[in-house]
Amino acid sequence: MKNSFLSRNPSVLVFLACLALFTLAVTLLSEAYGPGLISTSFVKTLGKTLCLCLIALAMDLVWGYAGILSLGHFAFFGIGGYMIGMWLMYARTEQIVVASMAGNGLPPTPQEIRDGIGTQIFGVVGGSDLPAIWHFAGSLPMQLLLVVLIPGLLALIFGWLAFRSRVTGVYLSILTQAMTLALSLYLFQNDSGLRGNNGLSGLQNIPGLEAVAQEDVSLWFMWASAAALGLGYLAAAFTISGKFGSVIRGIRDDEQRVRFLGYSVEAYKLFIFTLTAVIAAIAGALYYPQAGIINPAEMAPIASIYLAVWVAIGGRGRLYGAVIGAAFVSLVSTWFTGGKAPDLPLGFYTVHWVDWWQIVLGLSFVLVTLFAPRGIGGLFDLAGGLRAPNRRGADLGPDAGSLREKEAEE
Repeated sequence: MKNSFLSRNPSVLVFLACLALFTLAVTLLSEAYGPGLISTSFVKTLGKTLCLCLIALAMDLVWGYAGILSLGHFAFFGIGGYMIGMWLMYARTEQIVVASMAGNGLPPTPQEIRDGIGTQIFGVVGGSDLPAIWHFAGSLPMQLLLVVLIPGLLALIFGWLAFRSRVTGVYLSILTQAMTLALSLYLFQNDSGLRGNNGLSGLQNIPGLEAVAQEDVSLWFMWASAAALGLGYLAAAFTISGKFGSVIRGIRDDEQRVRFLGYSVEAYKLFIFTLTAVIAAIAGALYYPQAGIINPAEMAPIASIYLAVWVAIGGRGRLYGAVIGAAFVSLVSTWFTGGKAPDLPLGFYTVHWVDWWQIVLGLSFVLVTLFAPRGIGGLFDLAGGLRAPNRRGADLGPDAGSLREKEAEE
C-alpha cells in the first residue's frame, strides 16, 4: 500500500535486512555453527554491542526526537540488569545449596534452602538473610515482569514530578543526573539488599543450561539481542511516525507553541520518557548475563554521559545514526582498551591508547559537535540524497543537525 507504514519508512526495512544479514554472518562464522573465524568472546562482545545499540536507540528517541536530554537512562539500563541478575544468582545458588544438602539424612525444608541461599549470596557482605526485595527472585516470570515494571514505574514517577513542574533544558538534565547519582550511591551501600559494591556476579552461568557449550549460549544471547534491537527499532520508528511523531518533534522545536495549540505536552513527554526507560531496561536485562557481572559503578552518571556522546557521534534525530554511533564507539573502544591498538611512539612520549582512549572519545565528541552536527549518520543522508534544507541563513530549529523539513513532509 502506498501510505503504509513501511512504504513511508523504507529505512526500517533496510535496517532490519542489514541486522538479519549481520546476525546470519556471525552465526555462520562462529565457533558454534561455523569454522570459528569469529571467537566466542567476540560473539559476546557483539551481543553486548547490540544491547548498547538498543539503549542508544532509546536515548535518541527521548533526546533526538523529543528534545529531552536525559543523563539518567543508564540507571534504567542497570535496573533491568539487576532484576534479571537477581533471578540468575538466586537460581544458580539454589542449585548449589540443594546439591550440598543432598547428603543429609533428611531432605531439606524450603526454609532451610532459603536460609542457605541467603548465606551464600550475602555472606560476602556479612549477612545471611534474603532482603524483602528478593521475594520474587526465585520466579523467572516475576523477575522478567519486574524488568519492565520497576524502571517503568520509576520513570513514570520521576517524569510526572519533573514535567508537571515544567522543568526543561539543562535543569532537567541535571535532575536526571542527580537521580542516577543518588541511585548509584544507594546501591553502593551493603544494606541496599543488592550486595553493595560487590554487585551480582556469575550471571553468565545460566541455570538449566550447564550442559550447553558456552559458544552456543553466547550465540543464543546474541540472537536475542539482535531480535530485541530489531523490535525496538520497529517500535521506535512507529512511535515517531504519523501525528504522534509530529507532535513530539514539535515539542522538541517549540514546546510553548505546541502547548498553545492545545496539546498536553507533559503527557507526550511522560510517555516518551517512560517508554524509553523500559527499552533501556530490556537492553540491560540482555546485556549483563553476557557481561557476567553488574555492580553500582555501571550506573554512575558518567555512563549516561557516554550514552549521549554515542548518539551525538552517530547523529541524533536519526534512529540509524544512534545505532551506528553506539556500535562504532563500542567496538572501537573495545579495540583500543583491549590492548590491540599499537602504541604510538612520538619520540619524547609514547601514547598508550588504553590510557588515552577516553580523551580521544571526548575530542571526537567536540569535533562532531562543531563541524559535523549530523554525525556519522549524515554520511548516509548524503548517500540517500537527504540534504539540509536551504533556509537562507535562518535556523530551522535549535538543532542544526536535524532534517526537520524532511520530517514534516513525512
